[in-house]
Amino acid sequence: MQQVFKRPVSLKDVQTHFCPGCQHGTIHRMVADAIDEYDLRARTIGVASVGCSVFLYGYFDIDVVEAPHGRAPAVATGVKRARPDAIVFTYQGDGDLAAIGTSEIIHAANRGEDITVIFVNNTTYGMTGGQMAPTTLVGQRTSTSPYGRNPAKDGAPLKMAELLSQLDGVAFSARVAVNNPKNLIDAKKQIKKAFRYQAEGAGFSFIEALSACPTNWGVTPIQANERVGAEMIPCFPVGVFKNTANL
Repeated sequence: MQQVFKRPVSLKDVQTHFCPGCQHGTIHRMVADAIDEYDLRARTIGVASVGCSVFLYGYFDIDVVEAPHGRAPAVATGVKRARPDAIVFTYQGDGDLAAIGTSEIIHAANRGEDITVIFVNNTTYGMTGGQMAPTTLVGQRTSTSPYGRNPAKDGAPLKMAELLSQLDGVAFSARVAVNNPKNLIDAKKQIKKAFRYQAEGAGFSFIEALSACPTNWGVTPIQANERVGAEMIPCFPVGVFKNTANL
């Protein structure tokens, strides 16, 4: 019998430690598929920050550099400038990238650093206690917004894909979701495109992936997945916001 589905070469054969219903594993596979598709594993370097993204080294069979909280784009900039032949990507959460690392991501993008950024948006600080993040939905309860996010005092959720697309240094910016087959197919396509941008030296590429966090949301995995479609996508529309090279 012919095998038609197998583990990507760029992923280690290990058991996941992520919570039931967490979609980091799905996104990991798509990133690994992109690396394998273009035969980039031997020269790919991942950069992970603090948060659930910190475990990147445990799942990917590539070189991985650990960065301080929020500083992955700055570290990736240094790695890429020192090793311009390498394929360098960051893997970050919303509390990491959109709060603590706001300066790093904006300036790396504005400079047009030739790196790829994978941004997992699950609207909460996943590892560090479930606090309100810049992407937390209006009315969403977290450990630091027990009555729900109030835009009058907390502001509205940050839309990073749209924000970064306004910068001249950004070549590709897209938002995807991993909650149903249709969106999974599109997510895989856009993630591959983001890595192709870097492989061809086309410039800074950014992927925002809408993801579930059942544990911190206090719901079941099925409810969390449904929430991505019912609440997150209306706030954070999926789509391509910038595609300068039209790859």
